[in-house]
Amino acid sequence: MAEDTADEWRGWRAATAAALYGPGGFYRRPEGPAGHFRTSVHASPLFAAAVARLLCRVDEALGRPAVLDFVDMAAGRGELVGEVLNALPADVASRTRAYAVEIADRPADLDRRIAWLTEPPKGITGLLFANEWLDNVPLEVAEVDSAGVPRRVLVRRDGAERLGEPVSGAEAEWLARWWPLPAEEGFRAEIGLSRDAAWAAAVSCVDSGLAVAVDYAHAAGARPPFGTLTGFREGRETAPVPDGSCDITAHVALDACAACAPHSARLLTQRDALRALGVTGARPALTLASTRPADYVRALARAGEAAELTAAGGLGDFGWLLQSVGIPDPLLG
Repeated sequence: MAEDTADEWRGWRAATAAALYGPGGFYRRPEGPAGHFRTSVHASPLFAAAVARLLCRVDEALGRPAVLDFVDMAAGRGELVGEVLNALPADVASRTRAYAVEIADRPADLDRRIAWLTEPPKGITGLLFANEWLDNVPLEVAEVDSAGVPRRVLVRRDGAERLGEPVSGAEAEWLARWWPLPAEEGFRAEIGLSRDAAWAAAVSCVDSGLAVAVDYAHAAGARPPFGTLTGFREGRETAPVPDGSCDITAHVALDACAACAPHSARLLTQRDALRALGVTGARPALTLASTRPADYVRALARAGEAAELTAAGGLGDFGWLLQSVGIPDPLLG
């Protein structure tokens, strides 16, 4: 990776890659992602329990293989994969080979059953699960100039921007198909070509089973007119400055990702996916409060957590992309 200099102008893809994943980058910090933002994994153990149920459904669809793979993409510090292992029935856990895929170093206290890799393994039989991975795959940003021409946005390490060359080639083709921009100055788009390639490469590692991407998402016909590029630091949204001090993220065109892998694909909201996996947010019956008050309090807390995971305008609006490889869709039926 080229040395990062403060006065260098470059595309957002290169600048983000250096800021997040380069030496001293944001994702190499010891506190991990959980030190700066809260995902569904951190919101409630109900999320990992639902993923464990999904893995069990994949296991059944595969005919209960001797070895069942679970791959956690962008694993942070291994929170999800560890909780999934602990939530599995004993007979499934004993056959599960677990992988955490992450560029940071392996945490010293990580469960020894979990293999720590920088890339997903080949030949997966089971479930590859990518929770909030694609939104951190660096991409280029385009903006329409005063002549109505989409140009690549260049950025310095301090966050200052200027317009570069016109978008051309495969990137221009991607914009025309997935995010056509009006010929009006100031409209912006994030070119998801790099994410399509990353997702296709991940899905290609699955020989049989299911690949799932969960992320902030938008679809054709409802793209945000000025893009979604932003930053997060210590739980707060901030300007996306590519100096390694903050997370840099942009919502994902999951419909484009779905079209780039040659397998059956389905898009749905997290709300619908989790409900299909038994996470409903239904409040416990009031009669339980008088007969078993401790159980009522615990059930009420779980209902609150489930409501957060499925809430409209929040985590429930996340997109889920399911791509089945050689098995029926495990969320149908």
